[in-house]
Amino acid sequence: MDLQSLAVFAVACLAINLIPGPDVIYIVSNTMKGKMSAGLKAALGLGTGYFVHTIAACLGLSAIILSSAFAFSVVKWLGAVYLVYLGVQSLLSMWRGDSQLQLKQTEVAAGNVFMQGVLVSVLNPKVALFFLSFLPQFVDLSAQSTSLQILMLGMLFSALATLCNLIYAVAGSWLFNRPNAKRYSRALEGVSGILLLGLAGKVIASEK
Repeated sequence: MDLQSLAVFAVACLAINLIPGPDVIYIVSNTMKGKMSAGLKAALGLGTGYFVHTIAACLGLSAIILSSAFAFSVVKWLGAVYLVYLGVQSLLSMWRGDSQLQLKQTEVAAGNVFMQGVLVSVLNPKVALFFLSFLPQFVDLSAQSTSLQILMLGMLFSALATLCNLIYAVAGSWLFNRPNAKRYSRALEGVSGILLLGLAGKVIASEK
């Protein structure tokens, strides 16, 4: 994988993970309910869950690649369709102004915040589906060590996602208490929607 592709992947990861969603709600809600340390623990718990998904995606995608290049191509096409779906949903959410971020209606259960974060991430089927649809778009089958590529991409995605979550833990409660919070959320959803559609277009064009 060349540096340009890796840079595109990193930018995509950052843009996607900055969108206010269920993970952000969990982090910011913990921060607002307790101390900032609770938000940081929530972010690290979610990050641990991302690494679990990384290993699972590495094993699953590697098995598909070894079994059939055609099967992996099918996975990439299905992934592109899923990315289109996510992109359209993001743009519709921006257009309607119905962001997922509803902190006032969110309650956080008491207990081990870190372990809850791990479970929230690991047991979220949407995270697994996103890993399986996102990572294959950047795997170069002509290069050696496809398993290593998947592992590296997954680790990078997990690290950048955790970084974004930590930023939300530190500044999220202040940011989303501001009057223009909804406008900020809508802007991120719009950028993400365009980016996801672009990624879907990339794989479609590469298959021609």
